[in-house]
Amino acid sequence: MAVQARAVDRAVVPIENSLEGSVTATLDALAIDAREVRLVAELELRIRHCLIAPRHLELAAIERVVSHPQALAQCARYLRAALPRAEVASSASTADGVRQVARSQAPWAALGSPFAAEAYGCEILAEGVEDDRHNVTRFVLLARADDAGVPDPHGGALKTSIVFSGFNDISPGALVAVLSELSSRDINLTRIESRPRRVGLGHYMFFADLEGGEHSSPVAEALAALRTRVDTLHVLGSYPSSRAAVAD
Repeated sequence: MAVQARAVDRAVVPIENSLEGSVTATLDALAIDAREVRLVAELELRIRHCLIAPRHLELAAIERVVSHPQALAQCARYLRAALPRAEVASSASTADGVRQVARSQAPWAALGSPFAAEAYGCEILAEGVEDDRHNVTRFVLLARADDAGVPDPHGGALKTSIVFSGFNDISPGALVAVLSELSSRDINLTRIESRPRRVGLGHYMFFADLEGGEHSSPVAEALAALRTRVDTLHVLGSYPSSRAAVAD
């Protein structure tokens, strides 16, 4: 929203995690509240969570663990096994959770990064506490639509992200008919997910990622055809695809 309001030029936000799925707050903001914001780049990073406290604490003494809901979910098995009596509390981000425990005199801990522990003068009690070592988060770089530029078609494979809604979604096969505009043009759909449209149960908006740039001939044709089948189609962005191996 800071990008939408021109308070900042760029922002980096998480959009998808390999353990917990999509970051719905990001999707909803892009689809509903930040219509002038576009995705201009993406990066997949392996995420390692640490259990962090302002000083050394025995695990049995920890009364509360603070972190972003995604981090708490990604470490749920560890928390149940190692800190079964500790309360969990949400924070705005993992870094904010570390900041909160650093300022507290209570026996609290946070889930966060080694960088956050160092920044707030805290101690790492345990490393690698995520439930799966293949914990990867996809981040996207955001810019205002009027400042996003056009991706270089010669700079590597492109991906296009869209959100659409408003078709006869109570009719059998309606979504298949909509998506046929992609398959008939040999466009690969790499991801699709539904979110409530907030107009009543059973009505959804659909987020999709397509291989190819929005201005390439097959994708441009498919988007034009999709617009004739749905009430609303919004291109969230067209940007270089990031499928490089993620380092340990």
